[in-house]
Amino acid sequence: MTLMEEMMASELETRLRQGEKLNLIDVRERDEWQSGHIEEARNIPLSEFVGRLGELHADGEDEPIYVICRSGGRSAKACDYLAAQGYSVVNIVGGMLSWPGDVVEGD
Repeated sequence: MTLMEEMMASELETRLRQGEKLNLIDVRERDEWQSGHIEEARNIPLSEFVGRLGELHADGEDEPIYVICRSGGRSAKACDYLAAQGYSVVNIVGGMLSWPGDVVEGD
C-alpha cells in the first residue's frame, strides 16, 4: 500500500454499510461537523490536527486512516501531512459534498 490513496465517497459509504470498521477522521471545523457528519467518523478539525495526532488510531496502529472534509481539499492537506509522517492514509475524494449516505447532526 502506498502511503496515500484516494477513495470515492460512494465506495466509503458502501464499505461502511457492509459493516466494515474503518478509522474515519473528519477534519472539518466543529460547526460544520455538527451540521451533519458520518456516524462512524470522529472529528479532529484541521485547525487542531497537529496537536491531536495521538488520537488518530482508535484500534490498530497499522490500519489506514480515512480522512474526509467538505470537498476534499482539507482532507488532502491532512493526508499529505500524515503521509509525510509515515502514516497510511486514504483521502475521500469529493468529501461530504459527494457523500451519498445518511448524516448525523450534533455531537
